[in-house]
Amino acid sequence: MNTPLRRVSLFVMLLVVALMANLTYIQVIKADEYRTDPRNSVRKSLEEYSRKRGDILAGDQVIASAVETGGRLRFQRTYSAGPVYAPITGFFSDRYGSRGIEAVENDVLNGSDDRLFVRRLSDLITGRDPEGGKIRLTVDPHVQQVAYDQLADRGFTGSIVALDPKTGAILAMANTPSYDPSPLADHDNNVQAEAWAEYTEREDGPMRNRAIQEIQPPGSTFKLITAAAALENGWRSDTGVSPDPVVTLPNTSTDLPNFNRNPCGDGQSATLKDAVAESCNVPFAEISGELGADTMRETARSFGFDEEIFIPIRVAASGMGELGDVAQLYQAGIGQRDVRVTPMQNAMMAATIANGGTRMSPYLVDSILGPDLSTLDSTSPDELNQAISPETAATLTDMMIASEEYTGGGGDVLPNVTVASKTGTAQWGTDPGANPPHAWYVAFAPAEDPQVAVAVLVESGGDRSLGATGGKVAAPLGREVMRAALGGG
Repeated sequence: MNTPLRRVSLFVMLLVVALMANLTYIQVIKADEYRTDPRNSVRKSLEEYSRKRGDILAGDQVIASAVETGGRLRFQRTYSAGPVYAPITGFFSDRYGSRGIEAVENDVLNGSDDRLFVRRLSDLITGRDPEGGKIRLTVDPHVQQVAYDQLADRGFTGSIVALDPKTGAILAMANTPSYDPSPLADHDNNVQAEAWAEYTEREDGPMRNRAIQEIQPPGSTFKLITAAAALENGWRSDTGVSPDPVVTLPNTSTDLPNFNRNPCGDGQSATLKDAVAESCNVPFAEISGELGADTMRETARSFGFDEEIFIPIRVAASGMGELGDVAQLYQAGIGQRDVRVTPMQNAMMAATIANGGTRMSPYLVDSILGPDLSTLDSTSPDELNQAISPETAATLTDMMIASEEYTGGGGDVLPNVTVASKTGTAQWGTDPGANPPHAWYVAFAPAEDPQVAVAVLVESGGDRSLGATGGKVAAPLGREVMRAALGGG
């Protein structure tokens, strides 16, 4: 080969190498930057809506799907039971982004997840229209509907969470008020804007996921953690506690009374079991003071306090707040002062006791499916820690059975099903006496072989105003949800 030809060949080779390097740089190194560039928004939207977004399923029920529009944006997201599932599905909007499962599982739903690579390659070769993967949730549609209806039919503001205590699978997560995500997915910008303005400007916050994003004082439901700390440190079910109707907070002149200033037990003597069943404040205040801040905080952390978890949506961390002196510790021991929890955390607490003291990681996604419903991945139950001993869990269960019997109230589970529960009536705000209290109920059933654990929060007294209690307001809802989970109509 003569010199000129060699030079031309070398030059052409260099051009090919340069072209390959440039393509690699653009397609691999700079791909994400170009894809997310704001100037590509129109092209990105056209690409996003040119393929069918995958369904979200609760069991075999499709709760989020994509329908053809015949327009420039080929597909539009719809939500078949919008308000019922909105805290879970969230929304998918070309104007306001996405939330919930739509956001955290976006790569699966839009088909870009690595687990869908073979499908994408097959679509390219066969010319088949690309399609996203599907998400199957752990949610039981019947339980979810009942949980939502229990809140919505009464006009309550609050949330209900139901878990499988043995696996951590979330059976229901309902909030009220709620919202319909479908208008936010509409291709008419005016429809989206009107819905967004309505949802975000309402004072009752229908778009807030109260079950996992808001922390509230737990009231007497926190006494289960105080009781657990006591049992783990030498107390027994029959250990004597103070029967007094009131105690003065240490180094203050402020009284802390039992509910209605009732004595605990028979008024002459009381046990730890009596204190749980009757929800006496005085014994738990004194127990927390005796155990000390470090022990109380350590026990709370074993149940998941101060821990941010993902289900895969982020759950706000619960906490005990400041415990600067014994007076504060007394108040924290009964779930007041600065103690704050999410309904999800309270459901986890009940589920942990139900599961023999083993805390399972809660999760919403049962499996990742291909467009043809083939299983690409599935979630395995994850054991987080042994929060308390099986013996302590069994003793707490016995105490909670006594609490359920003492509570009474409406609602029904199923005949011959024993329920273990604890109620809570939580004061809040700068003037607690003037604010209707939050009503709580945590429970599991059947007590001897738990299949479901629930946490119910009804904010600001529900329909009982200042006279609200956890037993009157929240317990009937929780019992109906457990009934649904155990096969009731």
